[in-house]
Amino acid sequence: MRAYLKYLKGDPVIWIISILMLAFSLVTVYSFVPILVKIEGGTPFYYLFKHFMYVILAFFSMYTIHRIDSKYIFQISKFAYYLAIILLIFTMIFGVNVNGADRWIRIPFIGLTFQSSDFAKLALILYLSRLLVKKESKLDHWKEGFWPLLLPIIVICGLILKDNLSTALMLFVLSFILLFIGKMPWLKLTSIIGGGLVLLFLAITVHKSFPALNMLPRYDTWESRIEKKTGTDPSSFGQNAQSENAELAIFNGSILGQGVGDGKLKEYLPEAYADFYYASFVEEFGSISSFILIFLYLILLFRIIKVALKTDSMFESYVCLGIGIHLLSQATINMLVCTGLLPVTGQNMPFLAMGGSALIMACISIGIVQSIASKSMKGSKTGKIFQDEIG
Repeated sequence: MRAYLKYLKGDPVIWIISILMLAFSLVTVYSFVPILVKIEGGTPFYYLFKHFMYVILAFFSMYTIHRIDSKYIFQISKFAYYLAIILLIFTMIFGVNVNGADRWIRIPFIGLTFQSSDFAKLALILYLSRLLVKKESKLDHWKEGFWPLLLPIIVICGLILKDNLSTALMLFVLSFILLFIGKMPWLKLTSIIGGGLVLLFLAITVHKSFPALNMLPRYDTWESRIEKKTGTDPSSFGQNAQSENAELAIFNGSILGQGVGDGKLKEYLPEAYADFYYASFVEEFGSISSFILIFLYLILLFRIIKVALKTDSMFESYVCLGIGIHLLSQATINMLVCTGLLPVTGQNMPFLAMGGSALIMACISIGIVQSIASKSMKGSKTGKIFQDEIG
């Protein structure tokens, strides 16, 4: 392993965990796709090969990004933010409908789809980190510090909200955490929470008052999931089959699991390879393996935080912390949904679940962290130059 790691810059532990998860995803995706074969046809090998291509592309993206000097990340952060807005608007107008939501853009000629919100999440983290540095001395001012930071959050989360409530809420909370880390005054942080709740309430009110506008096309789905989750009527048992099967799969997994390929409930979970990945994982690999998986994610977060604390640039610290919290939050939500503690959402397991844009953007995020870690470990003179540029 060391012989290969010498070609990889940055934190070796992050590399090992990321590569192990990418490799392991090939095993689980091949095992968890029977329901996809039933619904869409094809063979497990077809989906394995498709996922393998995504893994190769994701690793290549991660490797390429980590070789780029981290000072350029600051320079492209603003461009990434505006590109994210364009992609989200394009998706709203020309998006491909998958599972009842227009979240995807179809890439011409190759037939693959890309979820623009996956790019928008990383773009917002980068742009907020940039603004926190630029506006550091003006955070007490409403006009010069507060609104320039709040508006990008409102724009991105608002564009995502239409078709993906869980992602919009998660990104809103993540942005709030970043502002807290950036020492935004408490009065203004409280205003953000209140403003976010008011805007959500207004959006729901307008949607119900003027249904012809179809402002929130997924609202009925959100309401149904929450009612099924919070309902106490015994007659409602069986109406939330996805969550019930996920919990049963975890129960069947017991301590050691049913064995690779021997899980039964994955054939009844529509998103066993993505949204309900954790349930399928526990059923086949057991609760002991699930604790190991959680431990790996925690180590990954710890190492990313360590990179954030080592760098001399506040921008790079904010970026690392934002990426680390985002990856762990996504994994945690997937686990909480599968264990029945949260309503069904569309959050999958980073690096492990089958997918394209989510997997690629997670690897790009790690590539950014490794680029920052590489610069910190080298102790090069570029750090001072970079500070001068953003000062």
